[in-house]
Amino acid sequence: MPASTREAVRVAVLADSDTRWKWGALTARRITTATAEPTGFVLRGRATPTARQLAETGVSTVTPREVTGAEFLRAVRDAQARGEGYDVVVLALVGGTVRAVLQGLADLELERRPVIVTGYVGVVYEKLTDGLLLRHGADVVLANSRHDAERFRAVYEGVGAGADSVVEAALPFLGGTPYAPETGRDTLVFAAQPSVPVTRADRAYVLRRLIAHARLHPGREVLLKLRSKPGEHTTHLEEYPFQKLVRELDPPANFRLVYGHMGEVLDRTDLLVTVSSTAALEALHRRVPTAILTDLGVREVLGNHHFVGSGLLASFDQLDKGLVPAPDETWLARQGVAAGGPATPSGGGGGSYEGAFDAARDRVAALLALPALPPIAPYYTAETAPGYLPGILARHRLDVTAPEPRESGLRRVVREAARGAYRHGVQRVAPVIRRLGEL
Repeated sequence: MPASTREAVRVAVLADSDTRWKWGALTARRITTATAEPTGFVLRGRATPTARQLAETGVSTVTPREVTGAEFLRAVRDAQARGEGYDVVVLALVGGTVRAVLQGLADLELERRPVIVTGYVGVVYEKLTDGLLLRHGADVVLANSRHDAERFRAVYEGVGAGADSVVEAALPFLGGTPYAPETGRDTLVFAAQPSVPVTRADRAYVLRRLIAHARLHPGREVLLKLRSKPGEHTTHLEEYPFQKLVRELDPPANFRLVYGHMGEVLDRTDLLVTVSSTAALEALHRRVPTAILTDLGVREVLGNHHFVGSGLLASFDQLDKGLVPAPDETWLARQGVAAGGPATPSGGGGGSYEGAFDAARDRVAALLALPALPPIAPYYTAETAPGYLPGILARHRLDVTAPEPRESGLRRVVREAARGAYRHGVQRVAPVIRRLGEL
C-alpha cells in the first residue's frame, strides 16, 4: 500500500557515527511528513558512538538501537511482515556501507520496498567520485548545496549513470540565533577535527598557536571545541587527541577545552576558526565571523581547499594581528549557507532555509505515491565492477539467513572490551610503533 494512502509515514534511520546520526535524524524530519520520531539504528563498528555522544547531538530523546547490518535488514523485513513496514529509510553511512545495504535491501525482495535516501554529512572534499558511485542506486542522493548538486550530477552523467536521484537541499542542522556581538564578550572558538590535521607535529603546532594567541590576547576567551573525549571514537580515527597533547603545555587561564553541542557553543562565539570543519558552515549560516586556517597549506588532504574563493582563508599570524575575514557572498550562496538573510546584489542571502528542503520533500512524496517502486539499480554491479564490488559486500557480511546471535551480558562485556582495546591501539600503541619505525 503506498504511504500516500495512509496518514502516517514510517521512517527508519541507519547511521554509523554520532554526526551521521544527527544528519540522518534531522534529514528524516525535513524531507518527510512523518510526525513520529524516526526509528533509529546505529551500526555496530569501530566508530559506534557512546550514549553521551548520541545525547550530545540533541536530535532525539530516544536512543537509537545498536545493530549489525544483518540485524538492521532483519528489522526492515520483520517490520513489513507485521504490517508496519518502513516507508522511507535514510542511510547515514559511508559510501561502501551504503552500497552493501542497498544490496541487502534488494535481496530482501520486499513486497513494497522503502524509499531510500542518502547523502553527505558535510563538506565533500575527498573521494568524490568513488563515494558518489557507491551511493548510486538510492532513490534520493541529497546534495547540500547548488555547488554539490552540480558536481554530483556531473559524476553520474560522466559515467553514464542516471542522475535523477540527485536533489539539491542543504545541511539539515543549520540554524540557530543570528550572530549578535555582546559588550564585554570576546570569544574565539577553534573547531577541532579528529583527523585534520593528522600528524602529531601538525596537531601540536595548531595547539601551540592557539595557546600563543590566548597569551597575546589575555582579554579574549580561547576555546578549543572537541568532538569526543578520550576513549570515544568519531567517524574518523583520532590518533593524537588534543586533550593529551595539551598536557605537555602550560596554557593560560583564558584557554579552555570544551565539549557540548556545537550550536550552543556558537551562541557565544565571536570568531570561529577551523581547518575545514563543517562547523564553519554552521557558523557562516548564523553570520558568525569565521576563519579557515592556511598555516599548514591549502591542500586537498586538509579539506580547506573547499574554501578557496570564500574570502575566509587566514593564518594565525593574521589572526594574531586582529584580522576578521569577510565572506564572499556569491560563494556563500553557492554553498547553501546564510540563507534567509538580506539579499545582496551578488546573490547572497535572501533565500529561505526551510525552502531548501522543498525539492527533496516533493521527490520523496512523489515516490511514496507510486503504486510500486522500481528495482534498486546501483551503478556498481558484478558487471561494471567485478574486481571491486565483491570485496565491499564481503566485508559487510549482510546475510540475513544466518542464525541471529543471542545477546547476553557476557557478549556485551566482550564487545565493549574489544572496542576499548581497539581504541587503545589506535590512540596509544599505533603512535608508539610509528615513532619507533622512524628511528
